[in-house]
Parts: sequence; C-alpha cells; structure tokens
Amino acid sequence: MKKLKKRFIVPAVVFILGMCALIGAIYVVGESQEQQNRTNAKLNAITYTERIYGELMEGIGVTDTLKQVVISGDGNINKFYDIAENMMDDSIQSIQIAPNGVVNEIYPEDLNESGKIDLINDSDRGEISRYARDNDTVIMQGPFELKQGGYGIAVRNPVYLEDENGKKSFWGFTIVILKVPEIFSDSVEALSNFGYKYSLQKCASPWDDTYEWVYGSKKELNDPVIYDFDMYGDKWRLEILPKSGFYNNNYLIYMFIGGVIIVLLLTGLTAALISINENRMNFKRLAVTDALTGIYNRHGFDEQVEQYMRQNPQKHCVMAMLDIDDFKLVNDMYGHAAGDGVLKKLAESMKQYFSKDAILGRNGGDEFSIFMPDCTAVEVKPFLKKFTEETRKFYCKGEERAFTISLGFAEYPVLADDRSHLMRCADMALYKVKMRGKNGCMAYREGEHVKSRAKLGFAVKDIIDNLPGAFIVYRADKENDEILLANSELLRLTGCKNMDELLAYTGKSFCNLIRPDEQESCQKSIWSQINGGHSNDYIFFHMRKADGTYISVLDHGRIVNSVHNGRVFYVMIMDLKSLQRHFGDHLELVKK
Repeated sequence: MKKLKKRFIVPAVVFILGMCALIGAIYVVGESQEQQNRTNAKLNAITYTERIYGELMEGIGVTDTLKQVVISGDGNINKFYDIAENMMDDSIQSIQIAPNGVVNEIYPEDLNESGKIDLINDSDRGEISRYARDNDTVIMQGPFELKQGGYGIAVRNPVYLEDENGKKSFWGFTIVILKVPEIFSDSVEALSNFGYKYSLQKCASPWDDTYEWVYGSKKELNDPVIYDFDMYGDKWRLEILPKSGFYNNNYLIYMFIGGVIIVLLLTGLTAALISINENRMNFKRLAVTDALTGIYNRHGFDEQVEQYMRQNPQKHCVMAMLDIDDFKLVNDMYGHAAGDGVLKKLAESMKQYFSKDAILGRNGGDEFSIFMPDCTAVEVKPFLKKFTEETRKFYCKGEERAFTISLGFAEYPVLADDRSHLMRCADMALYKVKMRGKNGCMAYREGEHVKSRAKLGFAVKDIIDNLPGAFIVYRADKENDEILLANSELLRLTGCKNMDELLAYTGKSFCNLIRPDEQESCQKSIWSQINGGHSNDYIFFHMRKADGTYISVLDHGRIVNSVHNGRVFYVMIMDLKSLQRHFGDHLELVKK
C-alpha cells in the first residue's frame, strides 16, 4: 500500500508543484511583460504627444502670424486673402479675422459665409470667446461638425493694440479652423502603424475638467496608458493601448503549453525514477530474500548480521541455528509440496515469535538461523526453549501431521569473535541436540570442539530405494490400512511402473495386495501377534501383482509410532521363490 501511495502520490505532488510553479512563472512573466509594455506605451505616449502638440502649434502659429500683421498694421490688414492663401494647407479648413469679436473676413469664402458671426454674443461661442478676450489667451473650441463635412477645432487668438500712452485695447480675434484629424494625422497614423489603439481627448473649456473625445481608433479603451498635457490653458489627454493588449497572449499560451509539457515530462521522469528505484529495491530484496519463506536467504542474513556486528562490536548477541527433525522423511512420504508447506509454517512461526529486531534467515534446505541482538544466552534460553517445544502441525491431503524442530545457540562475544565463528558454535550445539535424540534446545558450551558437523544420516529415499528387498509402509489401522510408501523393489515385484499405479490397483489398501481368500486369515495373524505383546509380525501369503497373477511372499512387519502418522507398519516383503533358489539348503520353509 505504501509503495502504491509513493508511486502515485509523489508524481502527483511533482505535477501539482510543477503546475503551481508554471502558473507562478506565467504570472510573473505576464506582470513583467505588462509592466514593460506599459513603460514602452508611456514613452510612446510622451513621444507622440509632443508630435501632436507640435502639429497643433503649427495651426496656432497661423493665428500668431495674422496677429502680428494686425498689430503691425495698427489694426488694418491689407491683402488678407493673399496672406491667408499663402498660409493654407491640407490641415486648415479656413482662416478668419474677427474685429471686435465679429467675423467679417473668411478665407476661403466658398461655403463659409455662415461663419460670419458675432463671437462675443453667440450662444455657443460667446462664453469661451469672452474668456479668451478677458484673459488675453488663446482658446481652442471643438471638435465640432463642419458644414462642409468632417470635424474641426477653432483656434481663437485675441489681439490687443496699444495706443501712444501704452494703453491696451481689444481689437478682435485672429482665427484658424483646423481639420480633425488631418491636423495630427501623421502622429495618429504612426501610432496605429506602431500597433496601438488610441484616443485623443480635450476638455471643452479651460474651466471644465470633463474630457471629450476628439479623435481616435476607439472612444473608450480598457485600462490604457494615459498622458495629459496643457496647451494655452486647455487640458488635453492621450490614451494609448497596444492592439494585442499589454499581455502577449500568444507568448503566454506557448509558454503555458511548453511548461505543461515540461511538467508532464518531469512527472513522468519522477514516476519512472520511482519505478526504477522500486524495481532496484525489489531486485535487491529478492537477492537477499528466500523466495519460499519470505525471510532472508543465507547471503542476506550474513550481510545483515555482519553489518550489526561492525556497528556494535561490543554488544552481546545470540545466534541460534535450527532445523526440522526428519525433514527428508516428510519430503519423501508426503511430497515436496508438503515439505515446502512445513518450511513456510516454521518461518511464519519465527516471524510471529521473535521481535522485529531479530534477524531471521534460511540457510538452505530445512536449516534456519536466528540472530538476536543486544541480549545474552542466559536471557534468551527460556524463550528459545519455549519456542522449540511448541506444538507444530501441518496439513497434508486434509489430514493433520505433526513435526518438531531442534535448536542450538551461542553467544557473542563470549564464545566467538565474529559471525562465522558464532554460527559454527551454534551449529555445533544443534549437532549435540541431534545426537541426543532431536526435538531439543541446547546452548554451546565453551571448550567443545567446534567443527562443521557432517550431514546426519543418508537420504531416506536413497536408503529405501536401494534396500536389497521390497519395502512398504502402511497405517496400522484395521479399518484404514492406507499404503503410505513403497520402494522401487516392491514396485518391481508387483509389476508397477510407479507409485500411482500401485495405489490405483490396490485402492491404497495393503490388504488388497493379499489374495482374497487369505486376507482374513492374514489380518487375524498379524493382529494376534501384535496384540500378544509383540512389535513384530511374520506371515506368509500370495501377493497380487498388477497383472492379476500372484507370487508367494514372506512378510516381516514391525509396528511403530510415527511422529507424523501415528501407528504404522514398516514391512519387508521377500519373494519366496528367490529365497528358495538362493537359500534352499539352509532354510526350513513352510509348505503350502
């Protein structure tokens, strides 16, 4: 469960953190980009405001020129039309003069006759005209719709004359009507070409703070850069905004897509590294773990014990060696599957019985090791004795069987100075237990000769298969005389290829090996001998072969109590004809 959590949670955390970092980076880049774009827009607004200011000043300059002509002519203008014609350009709609505030001359005259009005008293123009007169300041009014089409701004420049006493008197206005947007077309066109939307605004009058739209690509811009400037008391404002906005959305989208790809790659890499690390740890674990029992194998056990002893050279500890009594008999009688079950059963009991600090290992076969740190032999002896004497059982073919163990142990550093020496001491103690009858627990005593003990006995299968006679084991039960084991010589006598054939034609019953008419008498003879206080029985009968024929045999059986199977008969069966052929002159045989 922890591995699954690690495998999915860690990449998920990497993904979430990566996405948070990406979003944060995009936010920072976006903010930086906006700030940079706003700074650039502000600089451009200042630059183009200066250009617009200059273009408007060119229009105002026309009124200044006329003003100087009026002053130099002491209020008279000769050849007005010639002068006005020379000053006309594409951005000027008309040039006018208004002595005493009344427009009386307009160039060009065509379509401009209606412009000859009394500015001082006009309902639309009077207030601002009087303001210009009274404050001796240029005023700009508009934009307003021109009757000739389009829009214009009226520039009115008041003219004052001085008499010989230096007294000033109001003469009138010099006026120019500027076309919108022609007057600043170069500037606004450059702004548009430079990638900006714009809006040029001005206040209606010097005393008004409300801006009115003059010209632009759009009347209202969303969060633009604003630059304000004054011109003869008139308040002007230029608003600009990049056409694509202050954020480069395409760049941010590409950045997001690229970032997501990188985050996914990092997430995948993290998952791959975790998987690789888990596999590496699994391989390492498999390399030091016994596949059958799940505890350390010999290599893993030795490695763990060596590591502990290197780190704690002065600490007392105990090594125990144990194995299963008559394990080969379990394997040979019940099969390797049953043997594996016994091994797993023992390993499981070791895991449950010993603390987590103990190191458990399987040396191979039925031999196990237990390393108990930070303890003495005296302290663990009762504990190990109790563990050894526990009742242990396994199931085979639905039946419960018992098995026992033997255990020897030794203490470090009292009796040994390293791991291998300690294991030899514990192994010698185990050997002593075996020599004393098995199913016991014993500590190694100092002074005993330490050596690697020889393997005890021969393999049961080797012995029974190579006995110079037929051998069979069956249950000592009148109701259930199940055949448990037969050697190869008995299979040869009965004409069977293997054990399965023997069990098939006998129905697993020893009695079915006896000729039917002899079965009852043979059973009586066997049990009368056993019930008479003997452990051996001797009978003669005709044994049925697999092909249905019979051979004369002698039966020498012995009843024993088996740890694993209860009471059983161990039986040697001898072919009568073979005995007569080889020992006829020396034996006295019972005739039929």
